[in-house]
Amino acid sequence: MNLASGIIITHQAQAILNELELKRTTEIFTIIKSEDDKGKPKEFLVEHAQKAIEKAYVASENLNYIILVAPKFSDIAQNRLLKVIEEPPRNKAFIIITESKSALLDTIQSRLPVTVLHDSSSEEELSLDLENLNLARVYEFAQKHSRISAVECKVLVEKISLGAMRSQKYNLDESTLKLFSDSIKALDMGSPTAFVLNSLLLKLLAKKKR
Repeated sequence: MNLASGIIITHQAQAILNELELKRTTEIFTIIKSEDDKGKPKEFLVEHAQKAIEKAYVASENLNYIILVAPKFSDIAQNRLLKVIEEPPRNKAFIIITESKSALLDTIQSRLPVTVLHDSSSEEELSLDLENLNLARVYEFAQKHSRISAVECKVLVEKISLGAMRSQKYNLDESTLKLFSDSIKALDMGSPTAFVLNSLLLKLLAKKKR
């Protein structure tokens, strides 16, 4: 991995930070993590974005990488960051480390190169037989993942979409593809993960080729 501006998709943020540190020479790192009082990662909010912007406008002679780390970024925070990422001040560059591309708006993704790292967590096999999907498997899968976070559920939605396309067992027209983006939006609005997975898989099942 090169030390350069970009988006890094990984479930092992600290390992990536350690790797980037090994590549640092004269560069400065300004790391902004969104964590709760117990140090647990949480959503990157407006206050974190504001801190990043303030750091970006602090003059520095050496290249300063402003590294933003969070499992999820709020839309408002991303919109606040858009201008400074698109036109960073002198000697500033941005690296975003997050768990899923779904955590970022298309406008952010279009302004920085995206690197998806297939670490052990993101490479984990999807425990769902999409080629032989039926009502029993839908219910079992949704119940098994009923307590996961919205971010983790987004990763599952991405895996389901890829699995459905690879299986060639579904009529993947425009309305079917919209199911996946609608599921992501529902999670952003706070819908329960079990409900989202149930709805997605039942609608997908209806699109299965006979």
